[in-house]
Amino acid sequence: MLQPVKLEANQPRQFYRGGAAIAAFRGEGGRDDFRPEDWVGSTTPRYKLAPDGLSQVEEGTYLRDLVEADPERWLGPEHVRAFGSSTELLVKLLDAGERLPVHLHPPRSFAYPHLGSRHGKTEAWVVLGTRGAEPAVYVGWAVDVEPSQLARWVEEQEPGVMLGALHKLEVRPGDGVLVPAGTPHAIGEGVFALEVQEPTDFSIILETEGFDIDPASAYLGLSREVALSCVQHRALSRSELESLRQAAPSRGDRGLAVEEALPSRSRPYFRVERLLGGAQRLPASFSIVVGVHGRGLLSGTGWEIPLHGGQTVLVPWEAGPVSLNGSNGTGNAPVEALRCLPPLPTDFAQDDPVGIGPGGAAGAA
Repeated sequence: MLQPVKLEANQPRQFYRGGAAIAAFRGEGGRDDFRPEDWVGSTTPRYKLAPDGLSQVEEGTYLRDLVEADPERWLGPEHVRAFGSSTELLVKLLDAGERLPVHLHPPRSFAYPHLGSRHGKTEAWVVLGTRGAEPAVYVGWAVDVEPSQLARWVEEQEPGVMLGALHKLEVRPGDGVLVPAGTPHAIGEGVFALEVQEPTDFSIILETEGFDIDPASAYLGLSREVALSCVQHRALSRSELESLRQAAPSRGDRGLAVEEALPSRSRPYFRVERLLGGAQRLPASFSIVVGVHGRGLLSGTGWEIPLHGGQTVLVPWEAGPVSLNGSNGTGNAPVEALRCLPPLPTDFAQDDPVGIGPGGAAGAA
């Protein structure tokens, strides 16, 4: 029977600074300043840079190869019937050592005809920590932006203009924020988050001035006109913005051992459960478990793994139902972890604009 696997850090070099919070979270020594992302249990390579980004379960053995060789044991028969050997999930730890540029990710309806993928890249963040006086993320236009106006902003690259047109959300640890594909966004300096995404590395960069980005590479090999055609131009209302946010639960209000960490609108793309010590046996599923606080025991039939804050564990479907028990060492507060899961096939179908179904022939990119 396949057993859970403890995952080591997997931090490909990026164009922006960060990584100190990941090192502190994992209790490891720091790397260079341009490794701000830890791709956890990744079967998705960086765009046109494979094998960069792929996780290894041991030296020279890529998780993607193991899953493709025996998908039912890793993912489960129901998942495989719907999705084939795709895990349907990309999980990262992201530490913004500087503010990220304004960018967006294409939706499925754009990715299928233009990029040959049945996945776009809706994503979400669960904030793990913050630094600075006003840690914030920026999500969606605050005003309607006409296509001609956006094209002018991208051409002129006037500092601060695009960022100033976005909604600013101050965040705190525990907050969950969903970012639908097509929505311009940025992450502010000092935000450390768990990031879950559709399993692609598709990004369209609107803001290149001041960042080490070649404007010619900002559009996924597409023309600027075509790339910008997938941008959402309508402003998000305040109520729409709030529907994308799940505020961190207060400790005093917690009565459940399992809580949804993201808004329900995320379910066609991925799921994240917040587990507290004393979690009942949870159904078998391929999952990535990230320890957040305290120390506990992640266990199933015939296996158990000590789990502590900063640790990441891959749980195959064949490992069966899982439980989490333990304390964070301060009074009676329980250990806390985040369990990242792929979408259920029935939920995926709720956002299938190209009509190819979750097991469509285009394949995962």
